[in-house]
Amino acid sequence: MLTLVSILLLGFFLGMRHATDADHVIAVTTIVSRERTIRSAAVLGAIWGIGHSLTLLLVGGAIILFGIVIPPRLGLSLEFTVALMLVLLGLMNIRSFTNWLRERVCGPEGAKAECCHEHTHAHGDYAHAHFHGHRSGSHGHRVEQTPTAWLDLRFGGLNIYQAVRPLLVGVVHGLAGSAAVALLVLPIIQNAKWAVAYLLLFGCGTIAGMMLITAAVALPFACSAVYSAAFNRRLAFASCLMSIGFGLFLMYQIGFVQGLFVLIR
Repeated sequence: MLTLVSILLLGFFLGMRHATDADHVIAVTTIVSRERTIRSAAVLGAIWGIGHSLTLLLVGGAIILFGIVIPPRLGLSLEFTVALMLVLLGLMNIRSFTNWLRERVCGPEGAKAECCHEHTHAHGDYAHAHFHGHRSGSHGHRVEQTPTAWLDLRFGGLNIYQAVRPLLVGVVHGLAGSAAVALLVLPIIQNAKWAVAYLLLFGCGTIAGMMLITAAVALPFACSAVYSAAFNRRLAFASCLMSIGFGLFLMYQIGFVQGLFVLIR
């Protein structure tokens, strides 16, 4: 009994270790690059971990309890989806940097003519930086044109919409890794109920680990947002490039080295 409890506790710490996998860290880094507080970043990490743990428990539990076999092609396809998602996350976030860079180089129409300046300022909960002046019409955009205002106008009554992206990312990662984790447990724990309990603790460890990771990742973003908006933008841009680059690398590895595209042919 003591050995079994030790194995279950090991599952929790292995879950925390699982949260540090490169694809997980890069995905949440891209997501939290816009966060301005460590607390909000940790919440996003917890939501990611919940999505990951739910699919891990459901799919892994089905494999353990009902002996479901995941075909190799399906497993590789799910892993390829993770790689594709990393590329999409990077491309989605890179747009905000290109908009900022265009304003920094060109400025809004008529901005530099009146010696406009640039500093970080807020519209409600949305903080950003661009050239602007204090005359009528020289700000560069109307308040209701900010992304947060546009979203709040349509989804303001649904706070859950802010959690959709990390939750979906966690679900996809959980689908891709469920089979491997479940098959690893089977030789160690023969009792199906204890094996599912192991998966549950593994998921709890993943949630705890991801909260710590996102809090640590958000620290430089939060500090740079306060002291240097330009450096904050460059840091976010670097995270986007990292996400795109690593996603493309995984796509090549899964598609050609591990043979997904070969299997398709």
